[in-house]
Amino acid sequence: MALTGRAALLAALGTLPVGIWEPSWTGILAVNAPLALACACDAALAAPVRRLGLTRSGDTSVRLGETADVTLTVTNPSGRPLRARLRDAWPPSSWEPGSEVAASRHRLTVPPGERRRLTTRLRPTRRGDRRADRVTVRSYGPLGLFSRQDSHQVPWTVRVLPPFTSRKHLPSKLARLRELDGRTSVLTRGEGTEFDSLREYVAGDDTRSIDWRATARHSTVAVRTWRPERDRHILLVLDTGRTSAGRVGDAPRLDASLDAALLLAALASRAGDRVDLLAYDRRVRALVQGRSAGDVLPSLVAAMATLEPELVETDARGLTATALRTAPRRSLIVLLTTLDAAPVEEGLLPVLSRLTQRHTVLVASVADPHIARMAKARENTEAVYEAAAAAHAQSERRRTAEQLTRHGVTVVDATPDDLPPALADAYLALKAAGRL
Repeated sequence: MALTGRAALLAALGTLPVGIWEPSWTGILAVNAPLALACACDAALAAPVRRLGLTRSGDTSVRLGETADVTLTVTNPSGRPLRARLRDAWPPSSWEPGSEVAASRHRLTVPPGERRRLTTRLRPTRRGDRRADRVTVRSYGPLGLFSRQDSHQVPWTVRVLPPFTSRKHLPSKLARLRELDGRTSVLTRGEGTEFDSLREYVAGDDTRSIDWRATARHSTVAVRTWRPERDRHILLVLDTGRTSAGRVGDAPRLDASLDAALLLAALASRAGDRVDLLAYDRRVRALVQGRSAGDVLPSLVAAMATLEPELVETDARGLTATALRTAPRRSLIVLLTTLDAAPVEEGLLPVLSRLTQRHTVLVASVADPHIARMAKARENTEAVYEAAAAAHAQSERRRTAEQLTRHGVTVVDATPDDLPPALADAYLALKAAGRL
């Protein structure tokens, strides 16, 4: 039988006996001496690992669901060629399940005094900072019988940003905003709006908008047109307590709240309003204030990237006090929190009047679409019981929402996909009514 590869090499060195061989100490030494000599030569010719130079470059941020390329430059300062296998280790959440081995392991050959670049492609599955672990290099001799191995710390951080999937709704909401601003034929009137211009009266116009002084100077009846007030203050308050950790689908509720907050921030900044962010549970987790219209969205995205739900009960009094300090003058406070009965009735309702007496308050909550599907199921006895439980849960949420409404709060309760546009619509409705 013909021998190939390393087996042929070992046979040539006399380490593969053919036929029947009675072992003896003399025979063992005679057979293994050539192999030991080959290993020694292989070890001498393997490039040293500790002297390698390793540096990184590439992407430092990426949106969740997209890919980031991090380049590792390997420099071989020795006089021997480097034949190696390399593992570029990152946290498990840096790749989709099952793809880590193919993405993090590389083969490379670096001639003496030269350098080579390797690219590790990350596709993170969670928000936050992903920090590189060690780089492990195994250097082989030309015969492949011996290897040297060592690890190097080569720091690098990739920040995984929120995906902002609700961005697709922004064009339609901006079109509605242009209507409210009077840049189309639809003109807004009402309390809390700013005077825009005069035009001729047409049938159906509100007679309260007639400008009698202008009418006296012209031969036609003049009507005042209005536009929503600009430079209003919007404070986005993210509840990062334990209820935000509940999973809806494949993601925690907090992620859906972040997406809705980003769409509202993008819309409000384009409307000329100032947007701040407060993330709170028992202490401030993130605070963004005083950003210009062009800088507010990148600042919010960067602050949201590292936010994680905290498994503690939210301190409603502390949240209210911090929100009041952050918004000292009249503002729209958008609180993204839960509509579960216990946290609202025991935590939020007792302190809600402190917010509503000075500010306009809007509460937005993430509803679980699985509850709605359960409420419609009737396939068997178990499904009927589940439907009854789901109906009870929906009834409690409606009752909690009604309690908040009676306190003058606007409530938006929608599934993760529907919450961002629903929250944007609620903001536009408040703006059109002059309540900001």
